[in-house]
Amino acid sequence: MNKLLSGLSVFLLLAHNECAAKKRGLTLEQRMALLEERLEVSEKRSEKAERMLKSFDIEQHSEIRQIRSEQDKKDVNRYAVAESTQEKISSPGVLLSGFNELKFYGDVEFNIDAASKSGQLVMINSGVNSDSVNERWDLNGRILLGFDGARKLDNGYFAGFSAQPLANIHGSVNIDDALLFFGKKDKWKVKVGRFEAYDMFPLNQDTFIEYSGNTANDIYADGRGYIYMMKEGRGRSNAGGNFLISKQLDNWYFELNTLLEDGTSLYNDGNYHGRDMERQKNVAYLRPVIAWSPTEEFTVSAAMEANVVNNAYGYTDSKGNFVDQSDRTGYGMSMTWNGLKTDPENGIVVNLNTAYLDANNEKDFTAGINALWKRFELGYIYAHNKIDEFSGVVCDNDCWIDDERSYTIHTIHASYRFANVMDMENFNIYLGTYYSILDSDKMYINDSSTESRYGVRVRFKYLF
Repeated sequence: MNKLLSGLSVFLLLAHNECAAKKRGLTLEQRMALLEERLEVSEKRSEKAERMLKSFDIEQHSEIRQIRSEQDKKDVNRYAVAESTQEKISSPGVLLSGFNELKFYGDVEFNIDAASKSGQLVMINSGVNSDSVNERWDLNGRILLGFDGARKLDNGYFAGFSAQPLANIHGSVNIDDALLFFGKKDKWKVKVGRFEAYDMFPLNQDTFIEYSGNTANDIYADGRGYIYMMKEGRGRSNAGGNFLISKQLDNWYFELNTLLEDGTSLYNDGNYHGRDMERQKNVAYLRPVIAWSPTEEFTVSAAMEANVVNNAYGYTDSKGNFVDQSDRTGYGMSMTWNGLKTDPENGIVVNLNTAYLDANNEKDFTAGINALWKRFELGYIYAHNKIDEFSGVVCDNDCWIDDERSYTIHTIHASYRFANVMDMENFNIYLGTYYSILDSDKMYINDSSTESRYGVRVRFKYLF
C-alpha cells in the first residue's frame, strides 16, 4: 500500500509540476528542484499516513481483544451460576447423616370435658382427691411433635426411627413413641423401644370414654369396674419397653410383641383386690397376634397376651408367705369392615371386638361393637367382672366394687366430627359423649343395685 501511495504521489506531482512549468516557463533545473521538493513533501505525508494506519490497526486489535475478554468472563460467570444452581436443585434441602427420608409433623389436641363422678370407672391418671368430686369440669390436652427418619435400599432392606415428644397443658413434657425399626419390605420387620402393638379392641372415632386408656400403665383401678381390652401387654409403657417382630405373608399378618416392665405399673396406686402389690422382678408379657385380610375391606384378627414370669409381684399374707398375683392371661378376637378403603366418601367402618382375661381370683369378659359413617360414630361396650376373692376396703370414698361378686357395665358412646373448620384442612372439632350403667348383685342401702356415669367432651384437633 505504501508503494502504491508513493507512486500515486509521484504521478500527481509530475503532472502538477508539468502544468506549473508550462504556465510559468521555468527552466529545467528549476523544474527538477521543484520536483525534488515535492517528492520530499510527498514522502513525509506517506510516512505520516503509514503511522496513522498502524496506530489505528493496533487500537482496533486491542479493542477486539478487550471485547473478547469481557465476553469470556461473562461466559465463565454464566457457567458458574448455572453450575451452582444445578447443585442447589439436585442437592437435598436437609441432609441429616445420610438418611433417605426425614419427616416432621405434629398433632395438637385440646379437650373441654364435663363428667359425672371422676374416677368411678377406670380413670387414667385420676387426680388427687378425685373421689370427693361429684361433678368434674376440666380443660386438658397436649401437643405432639413427631420426627421420623428412614433409610431404604434397592434390595428392599430398610431401617429407621421415630421420636414423638409430648407437651401437655399442665406444663410437663413426656414422650409418646420412641423406637427403632428395621426389616425388609413386604417381608419382615423388627421394632424396639416405646410404642403400641396391634390394636385388638379398636373403638373407631373414639373421643371420650373414661376407661379407654392408651398405655399399659394405670389401666386397672381397684374398686372400679375393669373394662378389659387386650392392652396389658400392648406397650407404650412408662415402666418398660417393647420388642416386636412381625411378618407379612400374602393376606396374613403375624406379630409377636414382648413387653418387659414393672408389672405393678398396671395398677392405679399399686392396689389389687384391696392389697398393695410388691414387686420382686419385672414381668415379661408375650403377645402374639394373627390377622387375616381376604379382601381389602375385611380383616379378622386373634391374639393372646400372658405374663410368663412367675412371682413377679404379689403380696405377703399374714403367715409371712409371698402370694403371687402376676399370673394373668388374656385372649381376644376382632373383626373389622373398613369400607373407607374402597369408598372414601360413603364407606362404613364397623368393628366387632371381644376380650377375656383369666387372672388371679378374677375373670373379666368384654365385648363391643361400633360403627362409623360419614362423620358420625356410635358404639356399645359390655363388660362383666367376676371377683372371687377380696381383702379389706379399697378406697375411702364411694367404692363401687368392694366385695366378692359379679359386676356388669353397659356403656354407649358416640361422637361427631366437624371437618375442616373455617375451611382449614386438618383442623377438626369433635363432639363426644358416653353413658354407662353399672350393675351388680350388691344391694345398696337405698335398695338400688345400679349406678350411672356420663360425660361429654369438645375436642379441638389440628394436624400439621
